[in-house]
Amino acid sequence: MEVLMNQDDLIVSKTNLKGYITYGNEYFIKISGYTEQELLNSPHNILRHKDMPRVVFKLLWDRIQNKESINAYVKNKTKDGDYYWVYANVTASLDDHDNLIGYYSVRRKPSQNGVQAISKLYKELLELENRGGVASSLKLLEEKLHYAGVSYDEFISTLQK
Repeated sequence: MEVLMNQDDLIVSKTNLKGYITYGNEYFIKISGYTEQELLNSPHNILRHKDMPRVVFKLLWDRIQNKESINAYVKNKTKDGDYYWVYANVTASLDDHDNLIGYYSVRRKPSQNGVQAISKLYKELLELENRGGVASSLKLLEEKLHYAGVSYDEFISTLQK
């Protein structure tokens, strides 16, 4: 069953360099269905839903490890098997010397039209990934973006409007 966020809800979390959760705000804990103790020091992918293509996380990791931010639509699963969609902004956390020390993510309610559009794309990417791996789904995504004449960032931003 889908859990819907309210327009004013914000999910905030921080992870270390390996993606283990070091902080989650109260709403993050509530919507996930896990306790704070269960979330802290757990890999963030504890929330990964099976409908999410791995290529999305490849893009995410490539960007944030280069100290660049990224926005993405993400379908997460709760502890009890429900799911919720988010519009995520993920960025690198840096120390005073510009060294990576972790990652920071703020998620909000996604646009319903965006979820409908991205769901179709994710299904297609996931099917291709299951047959030919992440490289295959990345190639398809790049082809679709090229054909549409937009960058990944422009495409995701447009979906959220």
